[in-house]
Amino acid sequence: MVRDASIGIRLSEEVKAALDKAARADRRTISAYVEILIVADLEAKGFLPKGGTE
Repeated sequence: MVRDASIGIRLSEEVKAALDKAARADRRTISAYVEILIVADLEAKGFLPKGGTE
């Protein structure tokens, strides 16, 4: 999948710290970790076909 779009978001320091900790525990960058969370949620809600991001 080509990654050619970007978004910017603002988070509280507490949420960013937790996100960083979770991403590191999963051995991923924050960006990669957030993408996984978004894709999983979109697939679960039917907005994106399961496995359709490859």
